[in-house]
Amino acid sequence: MKTLCHGTDKLYATTSESFLVVECAECTLIRLYPRPTPEQLRSYYPEDYWFNGGTDTADRLADAWRRLVLRDHVQFVESAIEAAGGQGRILDVGCGGGLLLRELGLPEDRLAGLDYSVDAAAVAWGANGVPAVCGVLTRAPFAQGSFSVVTMFHVLEHLYDPVAYIEAARDLLAPGGRLVIQTPNAGCWQFLLFGENWNGLDIPRHLIDFKESDLRNLLDYCGLEVERVKHFSLRDNPAGMATSMATSLDPMSRRVRGVKETPSRKMFKDLLYLLLVLISIPFSLFEALAHAGSTVMIQARVKDAPES
Repeated sequence: MKTLCHGTDKLYATTSESFLVVECAECTLIRLYPRPTPEQLRSYYPEDYWFNGGTDTADRLADAWRRLVLRDHVQFVESAIEAAGGQGRILDVGCGGGLLLRELGLPEDRLAGLDYSVDAAAVAWGANGVPAVCGVLTRAPFAQGSFSVVTMFHVLEHLYDPVAYIEAARDLLAPGGRLVIQTPNAGCWQFLLFGENWNGLDIPRHLIDFKESDLRNLLDYCGLEVERVKHFSLRDNPAGMATSMATSLDPMSRRVRGVKETPSRKMFKDLLYLLLVLISIPFSLFEALAHAGSTVMIQARVKDAPES
């Protein structure tokens, strides 16, 4: 086991405990050490870890920006829906407030959200009109084969057992269905540049830090084959770099931590953060073109059964 770096919760300051980020000498998988217990892990997630926007001018502008940059994800999922036949239901695991499903613009009876937070599921229903339930995928109240597309954006890196989640998602797919996943990419240039300050580590909430090869191996082990890979996300890559450079300016971190700010100071910090995001776009695009983007998004399908 090789130690790559160490750090604590710089984003939300839920703990002062320091953790190591280590790499397995045999399989090169990168993970958090020591691994927190489930009780400890729960304490590292603030109550409003997911974000439902706000009501002032800065919050409305931020919400409009989120909808704009989410188009990358929406278009990727739309392509997966088309590959799956264009019909059927869509399940978003870790749906938060349901913004992604809402932006797909599909009828309500074709959408379903699942989130561990009951408050997030309530917002998905109430604010975004997305049917959502609170629970975990391995015990989700859905029939096998009932979805044409299952999506998991920034879910796997939080799990003790990602294999169980991938297998559960596979079993929920109808014939010809597609699975879409996205995680931070530990093989990115930003990790090399920022080390322990790289936002993609999100110590101590990320238990495993995947590289693209790790995700390919995981999917293959669970009986799925990769069809499409994307290394750039307009929502995640530039913003992740901005947060790595100036964590104290991250808008969600400030809101979750309850930083006291006047409206004008809040607006100033949000605009300064937005400037950092815009400055980060060229670098984020360049590393993605080199297949070293700070996130990796994958579309996969269930492998064909071997011929007898």
